[in-house]
Amino acid sequence: MALIDYRPPLSPYLRILYQDEDLLVLDKPSGLLSVPGKATEHRDSLQWRAQLVFPTATVVHRLDMATSGIMLMALNAHSHRHLSRQFETRQTKKRYQARIWGTPEQEQGEVNLPLICDWPNRPKQMVDHERGKPALTHWRSIAQNDAESLVELVPVTGRSHQLRVHMLSLGHPILGDRLYAHERALTMAPRLQLHACYLGITHPTSGIWMDFHSPAPFSLGDAGLPDSGASLED
Repeated sequence: MALIDYRPPLSPYLRILYQDEDLLVLDKPSGLLSVPGKATEHRDSLQWRAQLVFPTATVVHRLDMATSGIMLMALNAHSHRHLSRQFETRQTKKRYQARIWGTPEQEQGEVNLPLICDWPNRPKQMVDHERGKPALTHWRSIAQNDAESLVELVPVTGRSHQLRVHMLSLGHPILGDRLYAHERALTMAPRLQLHACYLGITHPTSGIWMDFHSPAPFSLGDAGLPDSGASLED
């Protein structure tokens, strides 16, 4: 399924949260691909923009096109190996915020449901107890009103679309989600209301633990941000 009418946001063009000789921490806007697509018109991405300034920058992990927030890149081969290993062995700490449809009955909980690609409807994912890969998400409610809730999401695993499908499985899809939200939840926000607000890693050279923060660009009851115009999520 190809991207249609891809119009990534141009401002801010490249927001740097932190930079040193080994790593680069960026704040990705919603509507921008993490890495270039196959077509020339889909070249614009966070990786491509970063490499215009930092030619050696390589992607260590990714965010969905519609998701905003913190993304980490390595600036040399040693850092890439070290940081990739941290993600693979779950030594990193990640935290997201999201606006979801409705109000959960509990204040916090976990979703432990295996996920697999819904191949006929790709890139969508689905719960599959027989063939799916293990996926675990912790969540807690931060604030709520009659129509929606603001929640904190902590993924233990890193499956594709994990947070989006897990919230859907609870009956509380993320607002503005073009792939998974029902019509009412979709129209409550002009973009996916999911933001990677915190990342914690061990520096690949110094060994020092580092915390990076990015406040969510939305809040409870917010009308949301203007849509980037990209008409298909990754």
